[in-house]
Parts: sequence; structure tokens; C-alpha cells
Amino acid sequence: QVQLVESGGGSVQPGGSLRLSCTPSEMLSNVYYMGWFRQPPGKERELAAEITRNGSIFYGGSVEGRFTISRDDAKSTVYLQMNSLKPEDTAVYYCIMKHYRVTYWGQGTRVTVSP
Repeated sequence: QVQLVESGGGSVQPGGSLRLSCTPSEMLSNVYYMGWFRQPPGKERELAAEITRNGSIFYGGSVEGRFTISRDDAKSTVYLQMNSLKPEDTAVYYCIMKHYRVTYWGQGTRVTVSP
């Protein structure tokens, strides 16, 4: 069974940057949709950013202008560059990929932003 492997989480001070990566355990071709959701402590999961195969991108309102999503289809990998991080960005970040009729979720990587 395909698993999504996330990396790049950690602890950072406000204003800092992190880059998240997500790669499937086996190559997936023609992945239409890739994205990142996040779940802050005590809150519901929310969309951070998403990108389709044709390059359409959408950001959740609170991250636009600070986060950048990108993908490398040769590696079936999605990235999330997070700049100017704020304490309210603290959350578990989950990647998601939709491959034909199957949706895959990563197990999550924790991002903590604190002084």
C-alpha cells in the first residue's frame, strides 16, 4: 500500500522558515491533486495550500503571501516553503495526494513556532 512520507517539520522561532516535503513510498504517475492541510492544537484540520497537475494553486487565507506550494512530478513530490512563520502556524501538517480515485494522506509532521 502506498504511503506518503513527510519531512521537514520542526521547531522554529517567529519569522523563521521551514520547507516541508512529501513523497510517496512508490512512484505515482499522473497525480492530479497535491496539497497540504494543517491541524492546529484543539482545532479542526484546514487547507493550507493545494496544487493541481495543470498548475492551479490555491492558498488558505491565513498563509497566502508567506507560503509557497510546488511540485516535482518526476519525483511525485510536493513541497511547502513556509516563510515568515507565526505562532499561529503551529500545527501538524498533512500532505494529501489524489491519484485517480484514490486519496492518500500522510501521517503528519509537526511544526512548532515559538520564541
